[in-house]
This record gives sequence, C-alpha cells and structure tokens, in this order.
Amino acid sequence: MLYQTVAEHWPAFLERAEEHGGLPRFVVKEFEEYLRCGRLEHGCLHLVCRECGYSELVAFSCKQRGFCPSCLGRRMADTAVHLEQSVLPRVPIRHWICSLPWGLRALLGYDRKLCAEVVSAFMAEVDRSLRWRAKRQLGLASVADAHTGGVAAVQRTDSALRLNVHFHSLVLDGVYVHENDDPRSPLEFRELDTPTRTDIAEVAARTAARVEKLLRAHGKSLDPELVEDTPPELALDEPGLAACYAAAAQGLSVSGDRAGQPPLRLIASPDPPARPRAVDATDQPIAEVRGINIHAVQVVDGRDRRRVERLCKYITRPPVAQDRLERRADGKLELTFKKVWRDGTRALVFEPADLIPRLVAAVPPPRFHLLRYFGVLSSHSSRRRLVVPTPALDDATANKPPPARGDQLELIGDTDDAPAPRKRWAWLLAHVFAADVETCPRCSGPMRWAEVANTRAQITRLLAEHGLGPRAPPATRVGVSVPEQLMLGFGKE
Repeated sequence: MLYQTVAEHWPAFLERAEEHGGLPRFVVKEFEEYLRCGRLEHGCLHLVCRECGYSELVAFSCKQRGFCPSCLGRRMADTAVHLEQSVLPRVPIRHWICSLPWGLRALLGYDRKLCAEVVSAFMAEVDRSLRWRAKRQLGLASVADAHTGGVAAVQRTDSALRLNVHFHSLVLDGVYVHENDDPRSPLEFRELDTPTRTDIAEVAARTAARVEKLLRAHGKSLDPELVEDTPPELALDEPGLAACYAAAAQGLSVSGDRAGQPPLRLIASPDPPARPRAVDATDQPIAEVRGINIHAVQVVDGRDRRRVERLCKYITRPPVAQDRLERRADGKLELTFKKVWRDGTRALVFEPADLIPRLVAAVPPPRFHLLRYFGVLSSHSSRRRLVVPTPALDDATANKPPPARGDQLELIGDTDDAPAPRKRWAWLLAHVFAADVETCPRCSGPMRWAEVANTRAQITRLLAEHGLGPRAPPATRVGVSVPEQLMLGFGKE
C-alpha cells in the first residue's frame, strides 16, 4: 500500500513543489530510488542452483534510509545484530528516551549540526549523572575514575508519522572502574542503583540549560513564545521542504475536506475500560523541564541477549510499518497504531496525498549519523576493546558472500580474516525469519549467483529468459484524483 500510494501521488506532488522552488535533491532521490526498489527492470541478481540448474532473479534494493520498509528493516536487523554481538557488553542496560519541545521539531529536522549538538548535550548530562552517582555510591576519589558508555539513536518521526525528532539511548546502567584505582589494572563493571526522579529531573534541567545555550548561539530560544514553527532560514533556502516540515510537525492534513486540520482519529472504544492503576509517577525515573522530557524506566539484563537485540531493533525501527497502513473502501488511508493512545485513539484516517509530506519529513539530511556512540563504546575510546563483547568465531565467515561461478575478482590487500562491515541479507533472513534463501527450493542444493544485471541489455535478456517483462507501476485508482491545490506553503500564490 505504501508503494502504491507513493507511485500514485509523488509525481504530481513533485511537479507542484517544483513550481514553487522544488525540493532538495536528497529528498527527490529518496523517492526516486524507493520507486525503483525491488523492481527487476531496474537491475537484478541471477541466482542458479549448482545441482539442478534451477534459477531465479532477485531485484536490487534502494538502500535508502528515509522510509523504505524493506531497506530500513534490513538496516534495523543488521544494526541490532551488530550492537548485540559486537558493542553492548553483558551488563545491565537502561533505555533512556529524550523528547524535545514541539517547537524544535522542524528546526532539528533541518539543522543536522544543531541536532548532533543536542544529542551530545543530552548524552553528556546522562554521563555526568552516572559519574556523580557512582562517586557517591562507590566512594570514588573522583568522577574521572568512573567510565560510562552508551549508544544513541535519532528517530525523526512518531507513531503518527509526524515530524518529531527524539532520541533513544541504550546506556550501561553503571560504570567501569579500574581495580584498586590502578589505571593499569583491568576494568570492572559496577552496577548503580535505579536513578531517582530527582536524578532524572537534574538531567532534564541541565539538558534544557545546554540546549538553551546552543539555541542562543543560533539566535533561537527554548521559550515557546519565541520558537517559530518554521525556521526562517529553512523557509528562505528550501520553501518546499519548509512547508512539508511544518505540515508534518503539526500533523496537519494538506488535502481533502480536512485540509489545514488534523486527520480524523479512530477511537478504540467510546467507553474504554478502566486502565490498571499505574505506579505512582513520583517514584518513576521520569521528568520534564522546559519541554525536555526524560524517560528512563526500562532496564534490561545484558545477559539476556535476545531481549537486548529486541531493544536494539526497537530504537532503530523504520518509521512506517506496512502492515499498519491500509486503504479503506472510501479511498482514504488508515494508519493503525501499535499501542492505543491515552485518549483512546487507535488509528488515523487521511487522504493518500497527506502521506507524502510526512514521508518527505522522515528523510534525514545527508551526512548525518542516525546512530551515535559515546563513552567507552565510542571508537575513539582507548578502553573500548576492553569492554565490548568478542564476536563468535563464525561471525567473520557469516559475513562472507558464497563463492560464485567464474573468475573471482581479487583485491590487493584483501584477506580472509577481514569480516565485512555488514551481515549479508541471506544471513539476516535466516537469523530473523529462519528463512533459507541460499538453498534451492527444488532440490535443496546450494544457490549461487551467476550474473549481476545492471545494464538494459542484461536486464532485458534475463527477464526474457525467465518469461518475465517489466512491471508497470501501479496505476492511479479510478475515482481517485490528485488534488490540484495542497494546503502547503508552496501552494500559496
């Protein structure tokens, strides 16, 4: 449904945007590559069984990082495996969440430098809190004797696909110290007590102060009365992008009878059942100061590697889950939430054209790292090799592609001991879904790639040999027209 909606409405949306300044190249490329993703006519890999000769074609993927469910699902699975196997040690890990004021959504979505500085400010205060708590609880001579570590993931959207930049961090719930305070001795992990609400409030307050300082350096403020919905520099440089960010951040419809208003909400029940009595919030590690909301309730045992991997998947999940987006009988889209909101909202209903600005806002700017490492888990730390887990012996071989037919390219300096930086897609499918794509479905023999088709002649020949032809993109549905006017900034004459 996502692909069909984009194929139907993206061309007209782009045409309208180009009449008023256009969209950045990185956004246009994201959509263009997504529409080519998984389509054989744009390139494919020819796989052949060595035993019985059975063959099949596998289309190339777009490898973008904005909203493609397939490619981001692959990235999520790959990142989760990497963090679980090669980064996060077997110690308690606390899940920290930092939400930001609504007025900063468009600004941080656009300004990658400022966004990186805000992430670092938040993690620096978490680091400071852990060090000072360690000094008090462990009787350390100095906070410098405590060493912390964490991983932070930047999420750009919320469950309603609104532009909502926020941070999910997996932080070691304790500190590493040298035995007997001797820097030459091995590192030892010391778990700390659960942070109190006062501890979290201090992190929130100090993070807010740091963010305010960063904003003032850019001529801005955390004060809600001084925060602008759309950064002036963005509106000046990229008016089309600014309009999409504004609509996505406010969660407004841009077409149909609800243009300029929030989309229709579906309520789970007119009389929702009474919720179970919650634990007193005053005892929970949750706090909010000046719109900076810190949530640090969840902690997992680092020895439970399956749970650690699931948590890693959660913080790196794609913005769109295909199984929660469907088209209704009236032609509108229904986006179902995984969890019902507090007010009972279980889904949103909006026009298909309303999805495009939200997808535009989900695309991160180029050269911006969505996953960041801190403390002893950072590649710059001299102590990293002392704390990260040692990958299993077969991990290096799991990364290697299977041997192929024909002469193989040999790279100077390439050795069998150098593992690839990412897991192979076949390995991930087997790991996540227990699906074996390297075994022939006919005779159970090994499937090996025979040819990479990336030219028109190669693609046409392989499609013809397999009795296939280019697939046309989904046609616009009868009775569904692309709106001539969108309630966006670039739609104003």
